[in-house]
Amino acid sequence: MGFWKTWFSTPESLTTSKTTSFEEHTAASVGNSPNNISETSSKEARIVFSTERDLDLYELEELCDAVGWSRRPLRKVKKAIEHSFLVASMWQVRGNQRRLIGFARATSDHAFNATIWDVVVHPDFQSKGLGKALMKYVLKKLRSEEISNVTLFADPHVVDFYRSMGFMSDPEGIKGMFWYPH
Repeated sequence: MGFWKTWFSTPESLTTSKTTSFEEHTAASVGNSPNNISETSSKEARIVFSTERDLDLYELEELCDAVGWSRRPLRKVKKAIEHSFLVASMWQVRGNQRRLIGFARATSDHAFNATIWDVVVHPDFQSKGLGKALMKYVLKKLRSEEISNVTLFADPHVVDFYRSMGFMSDPEGIKGMFWYPH
């Protein structure tokens, strides 16, 4: 339980304030000063998290393109989102404009287990603590649903990122198995 306590016993300054289906953080509250996020106006940029599922799929596709992911049929992406247990998006908000800068989703048995999928943060916002903030948000939401076993699949170049957040290779040494159509 120590791992979870470190994630969910945060100082008051890091807690989120609810605004309808969005949760807001200023850039400073996720470990960065607002100056670290490029600004095109004098208005302060905010980072906003949402669990709203009504996403512009073309905007999501642009985000995935920005990190070099292979394109997937939008009808399948839509179906995956509709059937996910949790959908989390991260937005840069400046005035009345918002830009999708991060996304993640999770599937679950609604009782014990969840698997996190499709974690993506726009390259302009990487290495600023925002990927960690997005994952922390997803984990907090899963824990609020009393999900106690969270898994994910990670490409080799991001394994250290997840390890730094407390994820570990299967502690019982069980090897995952996969089936793919021929």
